[in-house]
Amino acid sequence: MNRLNLITLGVIDMVESLAFYREGLGFEIVVYGDETNPDVMFFNNGGTKISLFPIERLVKDINEANPPEIGRGFGGITLAYNGKTKEEVDRVFALAKEAGATIVKEPETVFWGGYSGYFQDPNGYYWEVAYGDMWQFDENDMLIIQ
Repeated sequence: MNRLNLITLGVIDMVESLAFYREGLGFEIVVYGDETNPDVMFFNNGGTKISLFPIERLVKDINEANPPEIGRGFGGITLAYNGKTKEEVDRVFALAKEAGATIVKEPETVFWGGYSGYFQDPNGYYWEVAYGDMWQFDENDMLIIQ
């Protein structure tokens, strides 16, 4: 199992999430079902894919008889966009602000020597947008980990 194909995020409002990610941040998204009431959505990005699924249905899919409790606290998961320059980080942050993201930490020089900040999407998921001058990317713009 040396592969991660899909990360599914349980969301409260599928239509709001579609607008935030597609119109706001510019992700290419494939919608299954009516766009006014989507069943599931998939980000058609390079590398690992992201899907959005109604959270009430997601917890029942995990265990219908005893679904996990839906909380509002930090679940220990962040998503990351790794930029190739500080300017790219700033551009992505400007896009997120314009899309209505909650800015948690403006981009700044951080302890590991990079440049990083955090925002939250409409469902409270944290996104880190970061740059490190030591990073390398493959032909698909995916971060190379050595």
